[in-house]
Amino acid sequence: MSDDLRASDEDRDRVAAVLGEALATGRLTSLEHADRLDATYNAKTTGELVPLTRDLPDVKATHAPQEVERQTIQATFGKTLRKGRWVASRHTRLAPRFGALIVDLTEAVLPGREITLECEPAFSKLIIRVPDNAQIIDEGSTVFGKRNVSGGTGTGNGPVIRVTGRASFSKLIVSRGVTDWNLR
Repeated sequence: MSDDLRASDEDRDRVAAVLGEALATGRLTSLEHADRLDATYNAKTTGELVPLTRDLPDVKATHAPQEVERQTIQATFGKTLRKGRWVASRHTRLAPRFGALIVDLTEAVLPGREITLECEPAFSKLIIRVPDNAQIIDEGSTVFGKRNVSGGTGTGNGPVIRVTGRASFSKLIVSRGVTDWNLR
C-alpha cells in the first residue's frame, strides 16, 4: 500500500485498536495514547499512520477499545466537569440528573470526523463547549426546559457534532463562546 493514499475511517480505527491495546498492556502512557490517538484521527494519508504504531505489536481490529465507541458521563445530585485533554467517544451519552454536567470538547481527542452526543438531562443543567471549527447538528427536543444551541455552523474542515436526545425540566446549552464554568 502506498503511503500517499488517503486514509479511510477503517484505517484509522485499525490504528486506534493497536493504540488501545498498547495502553491496556502498559506499553503507552495515557498521555502518549491521547497524543497518538489525536494524530490518528487527524491523519489524511496512510503514511501518516505508519509511525504511530511502528514501535508497537499489531493487534486485530476486533480488539478496538470500547471507550472509543461509546461512553456515558453522568452527574447525579452534584456537578461534574469534563475538560482539558481527554478521549471522547463516537457516541457519548450525557445524563445529568438533578445536577450539573459541563463538557468541554475544545481540547478533547475526537475519534473521527463525526461524533454524537446523546443529551438526556433531567431536572439539570447541561453545558457543552465545542471547538470553534465544529459543525453542530441539533436533532434533539426539550420538555419544560430551555435548549440553546448557538455559535454558527463552523468551518468546512471541522468535526461534525450531532446533538440528540431530550432535555426534561432542564437547561441545555451548546456553544463556542466563553462558558460559565462556575455555574453562578
